[in-house]
Amino acid sequence: MQLPNQRGGYRQQQQQQGASPLAIRTKKHQLDTDTYTKMAMARVWRREWWYALIPFVIGLLPAIIWPSWWWLAGALLLTLLYVLFRSAQVTGVTQVEQTKPLFEKLGYEFDNKKIVLRRNEKEGMRLTWDMIGDVKRQADGYLLSLRAPELPQELKGWRLWLAKTFDTPIFLQVPDRIFNSPNDQKLFDAMLRRKNLLPGGGPVAA
Repeated sequence: MQLPNQRGGYRQQQQQQGASPLAIRTKKHQLDTDTYTKMAMARVWRREWWYALIPFVIGLLPAIIWPSWWWLAGALLLTLLYVLFRSAQVTGVTQVEQTKPLFEKLGYEFDNKKIVLRRNEKEGMRLTWDMIGDVKRQADGYLLSLRAPELPQELKGWRLWLAKTFDTPIFLQVPDRIFNSPNDQKLFDAMLRRKNLLPGGGPVAA
């Protein structure tokens, strides 16, 4: 399986070791690509809706000197092209070879040092807790958002700005129903709170 690292790339690894005796293990779960796309789109456009105004304003600027309805049409076209481009970045995550394993049917294994997403007893995707940026408690589970990977040092100027500004959210969905017992779910919840990834309070929307 593909393994994310903190430098933005992905590498192959076989998880040969057995499960930690203290780990919380879950039933298998598959994050549906349509579900991911809807949730990721909602996150992106809640945060970036105003970016779509930039091409619209730029397209209208010539109308100050040369008034014409064609400039409005052009501005709307530029805005539409931007929205389609940004949306394609989000939907493309489900098709990229490096991230495809996130959408397979996997069993989760959590302990104090790592998270392992297991395809089987020998293969798994290993994440460390410092790769998790934040956690949202939903009505029926948890949403663990991965931090954006470190960018290559050779990226400078506008390329660096683009890479930082137009990142795409990657997350793990951990429904309550995949825990093998209510006690496992409570232990997982307590683990998140100890790591300051989950604030106090009840379930909230993603």
